[in-house]
Amino acid sequence: MTTAVRVRVPAKVNLALRVGGADASGYHELGTVFQAVSLGDEILAERAPAGVFTLAFHGEGAGFLPVDDTNLAMRAAKLLAARCEVTGAGVRLTIRKRIPVAGGMAGGSADAAGTLVACNALWQVGATRSDLHPLAAELGADVPFLLLGGTAIGTGRGDQLTSMMTSGTYHWTFALAHSGLSTPAVFREFDRTSTPDTTEIPVELVEALRLGDTGAVGASLVNDLQGPAVSLLPQLAHTLRLGLEAGALGAIVSGSGPTCAFLAGSSAHAAELATALARFSGVRAARRAFGPVAGAQVLP
Repeated sequence: MTTAVRVRVPAKVNLALRVGGADASGYHELGTVFQAVSLGDEILAERAPAGVFTLAFHGEGAGFLPVDDTNLAMRAAKLLAARCEVTGAGVRLTIRKRIPVAGGMAGGSADAAGTLVACNALWQVGATRSDLHPLAAELGADVPFLLLGGTAIGTGRGDQLTSMMTSGTYHWTFALAHSGLSTPAVFREFDRTSTPDTTEIPVELVEALRLGDTGAVGASLVNDLQGPAVSLLPQLAHTLRLGLEAGALGAIVSGSGPTCAFLAGSSAHAAELATALARFSGVRAARRAFGPVAGAQVLP
C-alpha cells in the first residue's frame, strides 16, 4: 500500500490575457496563453484514517492561507474522493509554498491540481489526466492548465485548452509585491474602466513562440488586466518600468497581478534583472524561473 506521495506543481504566467464580455453568471470570456514555469510548490500527501483530511502549509505566505474546506487543495482532495467513490479515503496534506500568494501566478490552482495528482496516486484511483480534467475545471478555471503544463492557449473561462508548439527555453524574473491583489477586485476594476474587446491571441505571439524568437515574444506580451491592476496598485507601473530599463525583453503583470513578469534573454540576464529589481523598495523579492515545464508530476 502506498503511504505517501510527493508531487511538484508549477506556477503559471500569462503571455497573453485578453478579456471579453461577461456572461449571465458574471464570468468573462477569456483568450489566454499560459506558460508553466519552474517556480512551483511541492505537495506531500500521506495516508490518513478514513474521513480524516488535514492541510498544513510551509514557506511563502503560509501564515495567510486557510486550511479548511475553503482552500482549493482541501476541496480537491474531497472532490476526488467523492467523485471516484474512494473507500476509506483520508489524507494529510503538507504543501511547501514557493508560488506567491494572491500574486497572479495561480498558486491556489496549482495546489489544487497537485493535490488531485497526489491523491490519485496515493489512493491508487487510476484516473488519467483526461479523467481529472473535469474535476480540475470544477475547482477553478486555471486548475486544468496546471495539470497539463507546457504552453497552451486557454479559451472560455481559460479552462478549454489547446497545447501550443513552441521552441526554446524562456527565462523569467518575477518581481513580488508586498501585498496581494484579489482577482475579483481586478475584474471589477476592469469592468469599471475598460470596454471588452477581442479575445483573439495576437498572431505575432503565436508565431514568435513557434520560432523561439524570444525578443518577439517579449514585444508581443499583452494583458488586458494590467491596466486595472496598476490602477489598484500604482507602484506596479514603476516596477514594470524598472525592469524594462534594466534590459528586460518584455514586461507584463502576471494574470490579475500584482506579480510582475520580465522576460530575459538568458539565465544570466534573468539574474541581472533580479538584482536590479530587488533594489526597489516596492519589490518584496525577485524570483527566477524558466519555462515551459511539465504540469503536476509525481516525484520519485
